[in-house]
Amino acid sequence: MEFSVKSGNPEKQRTACLIIGVSQPRKLSRAGKQIDQLSGGQLSTIIRRGDMDGKLGQTLVLHHVPGCLADRLMLVGLGKDKDMNERNFQKVLDAVYEAQSNIGAMEAYSYLTDTHVKGRDLGWKIRQTVMSMEKNRYHFDRLKSKKEDPPKSLRKLVMNVPSRRDLGAGERAIKQGLAISSGVNLARDLGNLPGNICTPGYLADEATRLQKTFPTIVTDVLEEKDMKKLGMGALLSVAAGSEQPAKLITMEYHGGDSTDKPIVLVGKGVTFDSGGISIKPGQAMDEMKFDMCGAASVFGVLSAVADMQLPINVVGIVPATENLPDGKATKPGDIVTSLSGQTIEILNTDAEGRLILCDALSYAEKFDPDVVIDIATLTGACIVALGRNPSAVLGNHSPLVNDLIGAGRKIDDKVWELPLWDEYQDQLKSNFADMANIGGREAGTITAACFLSRFTKKYKWAHLDIAGTAWISGDNKGATGRPVPLLMQYIFDRIEER
Repeated sequence: MEFSVKSGNPEKQRTACLIIGVSQPRKLSRAGKQIDQLSGGQLSTIIRRGDMDGKLGQTLVLHHVPGCLADRLMLVGLGKDKDMNERNFQKVLDAVYEAQSNIGAMEAYSYLTDTHVKGRDLGWKIRQTVMSMEKNRYHFDRLKSKKEDPPKSLRKLVMNVPSRRDLGAGERAIKQGLAISSGVNLARDLGNLPGNICTPGYLADEATRLQKTFPTIVTDVLEEKDMKKLGMGALLSVAAGSEQPAKLITMEYHGGDSTDKPIVLVGKGVTFDSGGISIKPGQAMDEMKFDMCGAASVFGVLSAVADMQLPINVVGIVPATENLPDGKATKPGDIVTSLSGQTIEILNTDAEGRLILCDALSYAEKFDPDVVIDIATLTGACIVALGRNPSAVLGNHSPLVNDLIGAGRKIDDKVWELPLWDEYQDQLKSNFADMANIGGREAGTITAACFLSRFTKKYKWAHLDIAGTAWISGDNKGATGRPVPLLMQYIFDRIEER
């Protein structure tokens, strides 16, 4: 889809559809008032009769409005001005996309950028518009023998800016929105692929493809023999029951100064999780192909950062494996030695994500990181605690956690902090090893993060548990691409700080 920005009066725009907002109660926007005056009061008459009262998400399409060069004019309800926030602005954009799909207009000119959203500037509104349109256009049918006819949708959207001075900022916002959307779509594609295609080897090949696409990315893949030599006993214990060899994938993006310490992202890459010997119930087990969505988000971020050629250094680390039952699989009660030298009693083989992450987090030390952020569909307890709206964040460095929370608010990919207190560490005690890999039923998300914290003492670290946000179940089942937007906003903020 093609996006652009332009400054101009609404009555002069030759387009298939002119999009104008209406607030409650029955209040035309600035652009709407201009069209209304030129049309002899046609819009105010329609509003007065009750055909459009400005209710949030309501749409009304008018044809051949006098004084307007556009073929159609779409009135869009914005709700009450005092209630217009990030979430409601997103609802407005979703309503516009759906209405446009029904009328079949291939191009449109939007004045919704004039809408006042609390605490958000013009660039934010343009970027969110791009991301919303791209999100709604996404569909995954590459594995269907008979492709579905894609719904009619816009091919070109022009967004209005107040003056020519705003064109540069608008174009930068479009570039950001497109890059983030591309990263989100890559993460969604990887997440939606089934486990028989998206194997650890497939992810390694994807990392190689990124290196070929972007010269600023350097990819390295460790095989099982390499991991064994290094002493990654925790990661290899998860892979023991699978015929698919595990991979430790590293992607380094060099966009900043060579002396700048990198942001390191570590993504859980369990391409299918049966639970191992502690096997899961059969219901909805197909959704365990999404257990690599943390890894998928790392791929998405690296792709977006490289696409924008951002002046920063970022490293992505993906421990990739399957978790399956087999005669060689790790058993409950087995004890393994991690890369850090700490020993782990594996009481439940379905708590495997933390086992592959702990070795990857120890491996992250070699990059002398500025900060380390791990992303993982780690615990069902996170869904019980927070539902499916925010991801959970925990960490050992309050400024990093606060920066992630702030970034999530800015781009509407929210996170909520849970405590990481020492009192919870006692739940990981083991009679036979340095620690157990589970801490009991209580505070499952917190004790999982406590486990990871034992491998992150040498740097600033935050953990994102995306178990509730990485995919959607039900009729609209599929990966969401979260938290690519959050991580990209965090990176934008870091660049702005510098």
